[in-house]
Amino acid sequence: MLDLSTQENRRATMAAFFHAYQAFTGKSDEILAKRGLARVHHRILFFVASQPGLAVKDLLAAMGVSKQAINIPLRQLLEMGLIDSVTASHDKRVKQLSLSSSGLALEMLLYREQTRLLQQAFIAVGEEATQGWVQVNAELSKACAG
Repeated sequence: MLDLSTQENRRATMAAFFHAYQAFTGKSDEILAKRGLARVHHRILFFVASQPGLAVKDLLAAMGVSKQAINIPLRQLLEMGLIDSVTASHDKRVKQLSLSSSGLALEMLLYREQTRLLQQAFIAVGEEATQGWVQVNAELSKACAG
C-alpha cells in the first residue's frame, strides 16, 4: 500500500494526480479551444453523448452543477448546432438533449483521444493496477456525490 504518512509522499501523490489529469485533458482542451469552447462544454457533450434524450434537469444531476452553471455553455452548444433540443412528448416543459451530427463528431474525437490515453496507461500498468485505479476513482466520486 502507498505510504501517505509523510507530507512529501502525499504531495508527490497529489502532483502525480494533477499531472495525470493535465495529460488526460490537455489534447481535448486544445481541440476545444480551437472552436472557442472549454472543458465545461466537453463535460456537457460527454454526458449528452452518454444518454441521448437526456433532460436538462438530468444533465444537471449528472454533472453535479446548478442550472446557472451550465446556462451559458449549453446555450452556446445549442447555438453552434452541436446539441439539439426537442420538447419531450410526455411533458412539454421538458427539453431533451441530443448531439447533432457535428456534435457527435466532436465528442467522438475527444472521446477517442482520452480513451487512447487510458488504454496506453492501462496496458502499461496491468489489470490489477487498472482495477485499483477504477476503485480509487469510484471512491473519489463518492465524495462528490455527497
